Amino acid sequence: MESFKELSLPAELYRAIEKMGYTKPTPIQAQAIPVILAGRDVMGCAQTGTGKTAAFGIPTIINLIQNPKKTALILAPTRELALQIDDVFGELTSQHPEIRTAILIGGASMNPQISQLRRNPRIIIATPGRLLDHLRRKTANIANTGILILDEADRMLDMGFAPQLNDILRYVPKQRQTLLFSATFEAAIVKLAQKYLANPERITIGQTSTPVKKIAQSVVETTVKGKNDTLVDELDARAGSVLIFARTKRRTDKLARYLSGCGYKVDRIHGDRSQRQRVDAIDGFRDGKFDILVATDIAARGIDIPHIAHVINYDLPMTPEDYVHRIGRTARAGADGQALSLITPEDRGQWRLISKLIDKASPARGN
Repeated sequence: MESFKELSLPAELYRAIEKMGYTKPTPIQAQAIPVILAGRDVMGCAQTGTGKTAAFGIPTIINLIQNPKKTALILAPTRELALQIDDVFGELTSQHPEIRTAILIGGASMNPQISQLRRNPRIIIATPGRLLDHLRRKTANIANTGILILDEADRMLDMGFAPQLNDILRYVPKQRQTLLFSATFEAAIVKLAQKYLANPERITIGQTSTPVKKIAQSVVETTVKGKNDTLVDELDARAGSVLIFARTKRRTDKLARYLSGCGYKVDRIHGDRSQRQRVDAIDGFRDGKFDILVATDIAARGIDIPHIAHVINYDLPMTPEDYVHRIGRTARAGADGQALSLITPEDRGQWRLISKLIDKASPARGN
């Protein structure tokens, strides 16, 4: 598929796609959309910033327009990602008010969500925990789900989410179309995914286990005691917005306070912050109110901001795959970006594992 015109789209949907800035399909869209429209289950694997949400959003909406009784359920691992999916679907359905959506996420009041559900939405976008809350209270009904979509599927199918998914799948029909999209698919995750898909078409765009090529990766060796000083030196040498990853909520808070004390415009995001605080932090970072956002790994699965110039790993992630997701926050949609990791002697073993995944890391610069 080389053009959206090949799909014979409703005029309203075609205008919405044009308004979103898509002049032609991205590679993942070109390969996935026809397969999804054919009714096949799909495992879609592509690097971040390649239009994955629209790759499943466009055919889902076409399907709902053509089948007025069909509904779709989209599951996402984080509130931020769910909100961003909701934004994309809001743009795609802007000319189709009859296709209502409901967004069910933790950290938000149940009552407005119940009101949305009472309007019989055609699309439900949810995090697993909050959806289960509604299902157990019988305020949500997903018995007529025709399309099930798992976004960031590698994390969704991580063992931490598997029990919740198993519970949710008891409520949806066995006869359905299931779509899994992610930036990475490990062999063990692929095996686990077979539980949820029927004869899936696997679509892989590029080297999805490695970061996008336009990210300049580098490391700086430092010490635990000298890490803050090293970070400040690096920040002073860089221009543009910076997303910094710390390992824990406590370290995120502590680092944000330290940088604020150094005179930087900074905010933070992690799981213990309220939904309003998290939205305000992301919006402030997107709008330039803050130059620096300090985050735990939850942000690696949710933030989609085109202007992030630098990603800094203050702490290395727990898994090499999370490194891919972290640095994928920069160099969105073909732009250039830089990723820096601060390495202490204690980190060298973990960095070797990361280096094996990415095949080649830039030479370390001594501090």
